[in-house]
Amino acid sequence: MHRIAAKFVPRLLTQDQKDSRVAICQETVINNPTLLLNVITGNESIVYAYDPETKLQSSQWKSPGSPRPKKARMQESKLKTMLICFFDQEGIVHQEFVPPGMTVNADFYCDVLRRLRENVRCKRPQKWRNQNLIIHHDNALAHMSFKGLPFLAKTNMTVIPHPPYSPDLAPCDFFLFPKLKLRMKGRTFNTIEETQEESQQVLDTISKRDFQGCFQTWHKCWDHCIRAKGEYFEGDGRI
Repeated sequence: MHRIAAKFVPRLLTQDQKDSRVAICQETVINNPTLLLNVITGNESIVYAYDPETKLQSSQWKSPGSPRPKKARMQESKLKTMLICFFDQEGIVHQEFVPPGMTVNADFYCDVLRRLRENVRCKRPQKWRNQNLIIHHDNALAHMSFKGLPFLAKTNMTVIPHPPYSPDLAPCDFFLFPKLKLRMKGRTFNTIEETQEESQQVLDTISKRDFQGCFQTWHKCWDHCIRAKGEYFEGDGRI
């Protein structure tokens, strides 16, 4: 016997939720082997003007006899901005920052989708000519509202089902936003404009190969979720 620390997970899933995760992954993987070639995925996330470094980033090289370095515990700043970003295997298709004081509600999100469609027309003409845009986002209220769903249907935007409480199956949550925020941790920005400018610069450094690798990982995540019978699989040596 030996002691094992608990693994923190987004939620303790019920059996129905696990079954839902498996069913959606099976339907996606088995029925649509080339689906990801046409998918545009996106979400929104808060970016802080100051986000503390991780313990690994704060580590220092020391000799065996040196005292362990100490560092005061810090919190995220109150100054922050909301980033909305959509991307496919080629790169970012649309990104924007939510104006200060505004909330991402159903009306605002429909406007975001309109701007996304226009950027698809300009940046991804092949996808636009097919007139069957495949969108992936999570189950946030603004995404699944009674206003948003009719808009998606009216504009021929097919939505990939996403199981609840599944950030491990959302590319923005396991790839894009962590990659962005890791580069910005430990740095201080004095204004929202500086925070947004640096965020944009970091996004611009993510290569097409990175995005392609993300989509390959996404496909593996569906397979790992099926083999884990709907349980969260990150940190278990499965990926």
